[in-house]
Amino acid sequence: MLPSTERFSDRVDNYVRYRPSYPTALIDVLRERALPGPAPRTGSAIADIGSGTGIFTTLLLPLAARVYAVEPNAEMRAAAEQRLSGASGFVSVAATAEATTLPDASVDLVTAAQAFHWFDPIACRREFARILKPGGRIALIWNQRIVGGTPFLVDYEKLLLQHIAEHRKTRQSDFSPAHIAAFFEPAYFETIEAPNEQHFDLPGLIGRTLSSSYAPNPGQPGHDVFVAELQRIFQQHARDDRVTLRYQTRLYLGAPHHA
Repeated sequence: MLPSTERFSDRVDNYVRYRPSYPTALIDVLRERALPGPAPRTGSAIADIGSGTGIFTTLLLPLAARVYAVEPNAEMRAAAEQRLSGASGFVSVAATAEATTLPDASVDLVTAAQAFHWFDPIACRREFARILKPGGRIALIWNQRIVGGTPFLVDYEKLLLQHIAEHRKTRQSDFSPAHIAAFFEPAYFETIEAPNEQHFDLPGLIGRTLSSSYAPNPGQPGHDVFVAELQRIFQQHARDDRVTLRYQTRLYLGAPHHA
C-alpha cells in the first residue's frame, strides 16, 4: 500500500478538476471566530496543512496576510503552485503535518481540510501547538459525502462498496466525534455544519470518483468494469444529463492541546 503522502500522485488532474470546494458559510465562521477584525490583518498568518492542490488554501487567502500551504506530495504541491503562485500571501511549503518547518508561534490559525485523517494525531497535535500563536485556533474540515436520501446516492454508495474493498475500510475508519474530541482534549471545540453539493455530467462523475485514492485508475484491475457500472447508474438516475453528489461539510474549531 502506498504511503499516505503518495496516494494522490497519479490523481492530481482529476483532483484539481472535480473535488468539491467548501461552503462560504464556514469560511465566514473562520473569519469571525479565528481571525476577527478587518481582513487581512497585518501580520496575520494561516497554516493550511495537507493543502493538496490548494482548493481550501484559495478560500483562506483573503483572510490573512500570509497563508502557508504545507503539502508533502510533490505533484499535489506543484498543482497548487501553478494555481496560486501569483496570489498575494501564498507560500508553498514542502513539509508534513508532523514537521511543518514553520517557526514557533508563527500562525494564528491551523487548518486541515479533507486531510487530518492521514496525519499522526499525536505528533501533529504537538506540532500544531508549537506553531500557533497564543490564542490561536485549529480548524479541521471535511466534506462528508451523504450516502442516502436519493436513489442515485444510494446506488452510488452501493457501487463503491461492491467494487472497491478499500472503500469499505475507509468508511469503517472515518474519523468519529470521539476521535475529534480526543484530539482536542482537554481543550474546548465546537462543531459547525453546512450543506454542500456538486452537479456532474458523466465525465465529471467519472473524474470525481477517480479522484478518490481507493478508486481503480485506467490500466488497474477492475477499472473497466467499475466505470461501466458507474455509467449504468448515471444513465439510470440522471436528470437533464446531471446527477448530484451531496455533502454535509463539518468544521471542528478549537484550541490546541499543550502537553
